[in-house]
Amino acid sequence: MPKQKHKGLTITAIGAIPLILVLGNSMLIPILPKMKTELSITQFQTSLIISVFSIAAAISIPILGYLSDRFSRKAVIIPALILYGSGGLLAGAAAAWFSSSYTWILAGRIMQGMGAAGTAPIAMALAGDLFKGAEQSKVLGLVEASNGLGKVVSPIIGSLLALIFWYATFFAFPIFCLLSILLTIFFIKEKKAEKEPPPVGKYIKGLVSVFKTEGRWLFAAYLTGASCLFTLFGILFYISDILEKDYQIDGLLKGAILAIPLLFMTTTSYITGSNIGKKMKLMKTLIVIGCLLMTASFSSLVFFTKLIPFFAVLVVSSIGTGLVLPCINSFITGSVPSDRRGFVTSLYGSVRFLGVAIGPPIFSSLMEWSRSGMFLSNAGLTLLCGLLCLLLIHVAKKEPSKESDSLFEKLSFG
Repeated sequence: MPKQKHKGLTITAIGAIPLILVLGNSMLIPILPKMKTELSITQFQTSLIISVFSIAAAISIPILGYLSDRFSRKAVIIPALILYGSGGLLAGAAAAWFSSSYTWILAGRIMQGMGAAGTAPIAMALAGDLFKGAEQSKVLGLVEASNGLGKVVSPIIGSLLALIFWYATFFAFPIFCLLSILLTIFFIKEKKAEKEPPPVGKYIKGLVSVFKTEGRWLFAAYLTGASCLFTLFGILFYISDILEKDYQIDGLLKGAILAIPLLFMTTTSYITGSNIGKKMKLMKTLIVIGCLLMTASFSSLVFFTKLIPFFAVLVVSSIGTGLVLPCINSFITGSVPSDRRGFVTSLYGSVRFLGVAIGPPIFSSLMEWSRSGMFLSNAGLTLLCGLLCLLLIHVAKKEPSKESDSLFEKLSFG
């Protein structure tokens, strides 16, 4: 555990890492229409600028998770941030000076996606390594809050940078990455491994054992985390569409309105993470309550079309998301030994990323089908998640000894 005088800086350094992941797509969303015009590309080609990043990240996350278990967290995070920043530099240079700029921008975005895979999921595992007990849950809550804060501010930052020139955002990525690299180098001190990492075969057998004993509740946790992000980004996509089409709201004002549900989610995540400690029964209860709040909110949105009442009901789902995610993070991060934690948390990160990636296109299809059907189908999904967590996550009645620092010992899988 970090020394008391450096603890705040260590937490700041860890919190800065997932912030980088969020910036990857969110900062570019405001400039996509301008990019489409400047590069003379189709709507589908424009969407690929977001999609290739997400796909590259989702594929790379489990691989980098394994490498972080095999070597160390910092040995993955620092090169990943360098790759992320280099991808932004390549994309910016391509937009400014290359003739086949679109192709090179896609190459840069793939590099960024691969680099992003070594950020937030590894930061979760790192928090699990460095902090124990109630403090671990608090730090994980801060990591989730940092993620949410990035979602709030990144569209506004992207809009402001675009006032300089449309591709300025690409050049901002290396600067943010450099700051995170410096924080990681100077303020994150990892523990030395007590034993040599296991060979690949033994490592895989250990993972198979983990998923055999814990697979049912991990499935429920993974599905719930992904569903939270899927519904969140899908709803934001829907709001973005109606603000422009029905209310003619665009630019910074649009970004500020989109930030409202994200602010509620971020605030709730921070409060939840700061107070759940290692109270496993409370975590399970909050997960179920959060899912029910999302279900109630999505079901009720069918009846609200005017903007202010709509947002008043929508923030209930954001509060529900803010209750669920820090608790899921704590369950997953503390569920396995540290030598396999990187892979399990990274797989969770990959699933979450896929939830983000598929949200907008699926919501686009649902919007064309039926507004009521869109909200009710999402209500059904969150209700299913709540029921699965209620049935599959079992908290042991017997409390662990004070010496124990693993949440694993407080879960039962019989």
